[in-house]
Amino acid sequence: MSGRAPRAAGAVTTPGPDAAAARSRVDAADWSELATELDAHGCALTPQLLAPEECRALAALYADTALFRSTVDMARHRFGSGQYRYFRHELPAPVAALRAALYPRLLPIARDWADRLGRPAPWPDRLEDWIEQCHAAGQAKSSQILLRYESGDWNALHRDLFGDLVFPLQVVVGLDTQGTDYTGGEFLLVEQRPRAQSRGTVTVLPQGHGLVFTTRDRPVRSSRGWSAAPVRHGVSTVRSGLRHSLGLVFHDA
Repeated sequence: MSGRAPRAAGAVTTPGPDAAAARSRVDAADWSELATELDAHGCALTPQLLAPEECRALAALYADTALFRSTVDMARHRFGSGQYRYFRHELPAPVAALRAALYPRLLPIARDWADRLGRPAPWPDRLEDWIEQCHAAGQAKSSQILLRYESGDWNALHRDLFGDLVFPLQVVVGLDTQGTDYTGGEFLLVEQRPRAQSRGTVTVLPQGHGLVFTTRDRPVRSSRGWSAAPVRHGVSTVRSGLRHSLGLVFHDA
């Protein structure tokens, strides 16, 4: 596709796990248990993926605007209050490594969910091939996000959908510590249940841990078999301090 953005992952040097270390940390999780949690709640916490010093190094990147393709002021767009920035395709090495390590672990869950819902499962074994499909379909912008919330900021309930090609799971990694660096700022997940009231889930993101959650909807049992329950996510009001998080999305924008 002509005019495609460059995709040299890991071109930015930042303290953090390399590809082998990221795979080791991701593989250490009990993915059978995580899949069970996702089935039950639509989200699941991973073990620690980043050490505290690695979290601080990633959060500090927010000040380097050259690393990002755009900045979004949430209040201006009525998305809430606060800011987030989309990385360029030349991702910091730890971001690229974590994304690459997580994809093959999330892929079996994504395919299982598609099978239950009777949907296509277009995701190939390799993340690179899937991103190529996104670019060929016109979704050629990097979707990896660094988010920053100050006191009083919040994120409205939403879904990260940028086009027809969607990977059904994504991951957010906490970069600060609730109770020390900030208060409030819990991660919110709201599920619209078939023929029932919506259900909310609140999660505190421990520093360095990832929360896997559904991007758009997820399979839930109904009287007719499996139904798709729409899900939106957001962040509650930060009451004090400064909160950063890293968003890993597995389809481009």
